Amino acid sequence: MTTSKRTRIPAAVLALGTSAAVLAGCSTGNAVDASDTAGPRLTASYDGGIMVLDADTLEVVDTVENIDGFVRLNPAGDGRHVLVSTGSSFTALDTAEAELTDVSFSAEKPGHVVRHDGKTVLFDDGTGSIRVFDPTTLSEGMPETEEHSTEEAHHGVAVELSDGTLLTTLGNEEERQGVVVLDEHGHETARSEECHGVHGEATAARETVVFGCENGVLVVTDGLITKIPAADPYGRIGNLAGDEESAIVLGDYKTDPDAELERPGRVSLIDTEKHEISLVDLGTSYSFRSLGRGPTGEAIVLGTDGELHVIDPETKTVTRTVPVISPWSEPETWQSPRPTLFVQGATAYVTDPETKAIYAVNLDAGRVTSKATLPETPNELTGVTG
Repeated sequence: MTTSKRTRIPAAVLALGTSAAVLAGCSTGNAVDASDTAGPRLTASYDGGIMVLDADTLEVVDTVENIDGFVRLNPAGDGRHVLVSTGSSFTALDTAEAELTDVSFSAEKPGHVVRHDGKTVLFDDGTGSIRVFDPTTLSEGMPETEEHSTEEAHHGVAVELSDGTLLTTLGNEEERQGVVVLDEHGHETARSEECHGVHGEATAARETVVFGCENGVLVVTDGLITKIPAADPYGRIGNLAGDEESAIVLGDYKTDPDAELERPGRVSLIDTEKHEISLVDLGTSYSFRSLGRGPTGEAIVLGTDGELHVIDPETKTVTRTVPVISPWSEPETWQSPRPTLFVQGATAYVTDPETKAIYAVNLDAGRVTSKATLPETPNELTGVTG
C-alpha cells in the first residue's frame, strides 16, 4: 500500500526567482487599455510570446513578448489568470492587465494543469511532484499550496476531488501503467495497473474521473477503479474532454501502435455509467487540439476538413457540421502550430495558423459570427471568463 505525506508549502518558498527569469516577458503597450475591463479574454501563444485578446471582439488587447521556449497555456481556474508553462515554471498571466505576474511555481518539467471543485492541480513531470492550490487567491500573490509526491517521476496528471481524495497516475521515465487513489490523509485506497501508456484526464458527472489508456480507459467513481477495454487490441485514448454535468466523456481513438503520426477518423464516447466505449466515424481526421464540449454537453470536434462536427453524446451521432476554415493537414511535430479549438460558453473559437486568423462560432446558431487577423501565427489557445 502506498502512503504519501501531504505538506502545506508557504507561498514564499514557491516564489523562486529562476522561474520568473525564464518568463521575463514584457508587454508591448499596444491597442486597448488592458485595465479598463475584466471581461472574457483569450490567450494565444506564438513563437516568442503570447497574445491577449478580447474574447467578444477578437481584438488584440496586448502582447507579452520575449518568452523563451515552447509555451503551453491553461486557465488557472479563477476566471482571470492563465498559467503559462515553459522552461522551468508555471507562471500566472493576468489577462485583465495583460501581463505576467510574480506568481510562479518552479518545476523541472511543467506538465498538466487540472481544475476541479475550486482547486487547481499542477503536475511536474520532472519530479513527479503535485501542487494543489485555491486559484481565487492568485490576485493576492503566491497562494498557500498543498504538495504531494508520486512514487516516481513521469509524464502524468492528477486531480483532487471535493472530499480531498487525490487521483494520480503511476509510472516512471520508461513506462506509465496506471492510476492510484489516495484518501485525504495520503493513504492509498485503490490502485490499477491495467492502463499501459496512461495519459489524459477528464471529470464527468458524479465526480467520476476518466484516464486514457492504450487499450481503453480507467474510470474512477466513489473511489473504485473500473477498466473499460477498447474494442481493438490497441485502442489508444489519450486526449479527453469532459463535462461535469454529463456522464459521457469525449476522447480521441487511435489503433496503429506503429504509426509515427496516426490521423484518426473516429472519436470515442466513454459512458461512465454504462461502462461502455462507443466510436463515432467523422469522415475526416482531427488532432489532439480538436476536442471540446458545448454549453449543453455536446461533443465538438474540429476536423481537418475545416468543419466543426457537433455530436450528440446520447445518440452517438453527428447532428451538425459548421464550416469554419479551409481543409488542413496535421503537422508531424506536435509543438508545431495547427488549427486549434477552444470552447467557452456557447462560443467555439478556432485558430487558423496558415492565415493567422481566429474565428468565433456561435454554437447555438451554428455559424461563424466574427473573424480577426492576428499579428502573429497562433499556436496554443485558451481563455478565461472574466
